[in-house]
Amino acid sequence: MTGILIFIQQAIAQGIAILFGASGEILTEKSGNLNLGIPGIMYMGGIAGLMGAFFYENSAASPSGAVGLIVSMLTAIIVSGLGGLIYSFLTITLRANQNVVGLSLTTFGIGFGNFFGGSISKLAGGVGQISVKTTAGAYRATIPGLSKIPVIGDLLFSYGFLTYLAIVIAIVLTYFLNKTRKGLNLRSVGESAATADAAGINVSKYKYIATVTGAAIAGLGGLYFVMEYLGGTWTNNGFGDRGWLAVALVILSLWNADNAIWGSILFGGLYILYIYIPGLSRSMQEIFKMLPYLVTIIVLILTSRRNKPENQPPASLGNSYFREER
Repeated sequence: MTGILIFIQQAIAQGIAILFGASGEILTEKSGNLNLGIPGIMYMGGIAGLMGAFFYENSAASPSGAVGLIVSMLTAIIVSGLGGLIYSFLTITLRANQNVVGLSLTTFGIGFGNFFGGSISKLAGGVGQISVKTTAGAYRATIPGLSKIPVIGDLLFSYGFLTYLAIVIAIVLTYFLNKTRKGLNLRSVGESAATADAAGINVSKYKYIATVTGAAIAGLGGLYFVMEYLGGTWTNNGFGDRGWLAVALVILSLWNADNAIWGSILFGGLYILYIYIPGLSRSMQEIFKMLPYLVTIIVLILTSRRNKPENQPPASLGNSYFREER
């Protein structure tokens, strides 16, 4: 029983970074923008948050974990949001190809993270010497009392606040998109920008806000991974393919943020399943890491065959809108 409990805990811990990325991309794609820069933006959010905490802790005589948390969160949100703004400017204002810009942003974001991660390591005295323990401790603080409950406490209440924030964001996002006027306007932009424009909806404004906000949410996934999961450390290329798993989770969840909650736990479990199966060769381990993508492909095939409108991507996803061509 203990082994199963540990596996579920680790699946949740692995899945939260993916959930942040998927939630941000769902919001973005609902506006019709396909931001394949999400993996890079997650790197940007992670390293920016770590840098904010590092410079704060090394400049304060008596650093506070709460202040370090606020500084690192604001830094991560601003930098990752800036990544979304760059994408928006290039694709909406300058009409650049969305796929090219997104993939370029991912390459840039990974390089950005690795460059500054290495630079901070040198400032801190060498690779692996980065220390933001005070801030990381604030991120990792569990719910007092509830986390001590046997079994239930470990399973549900033994995580830092970003874990619960990811779930709250997904739930609020679902409500916003389905139950509010602005959410319905955003969805109409993603389905048919020309029709939304004719109805008096500011298409560019909705696309900009959705993409920048989505990038900021995705950046929190990188921050979670660095500060809560790794305890305030940085390893170049340490994110692996979690950013791409976030993009795949958007499909698995059928563009519904509430579905992404359980989907992220499933992906987290599949991603680490090979660790719990003894005797696997290195090649077999890599095959097991492919399971999340395989599940996504199967879901995509099944939903395409059923052809239910509510389970399909926004009709104008990936297509730029030029008002003069209306």
